Formats: sequence, structure tokens, C-alpha cells
Amino acid sequence: MEISIDFDKCCGAGQCVLAAPEVFDQRDEDGIVVLLDENPPESEYENVRQAAAVCPAAAIEVRG
Repeated sequence: MEISIDFDKCCGAGQCVLAAPEVFDQRDEDGIVVLLDENPPESEYENVRQAAAVCPAAAIEVRG
């Protein structure tokens, strides 16, 4: 799985963190997404895909 984030698109909604808290977090100062695990275990794949799907800014892209 390859995860890419367009930080310029991120609006800090936090939906990714709710969907996949083991993989995503937010910066304290502005809420922009932080990728905690670039190579998450297979058990997190569905959560990562869900995080990308619910992102209101479409800032997360998942391949694989």
C-alpha cells in the first residue's frame, strides 16, 4: 500500500484520524494531517482506505 498526502489540500477536518488513528494524526498548531505510518500493516488497509474516502478535501490518495 502506498499512501500520499497533498498537505496543501488538507483542511484539518480530522476524519482520517477518526477512521485510522494508528496511521494518521494531526498537527497541534493547525490540524494538518500527519502520516504516522508510511507502511501500515495489512490489518490497517481497510481503515486507511476509509480515511481516504471520507476526507472532505480529498487530500489522501491510496494505491495498492
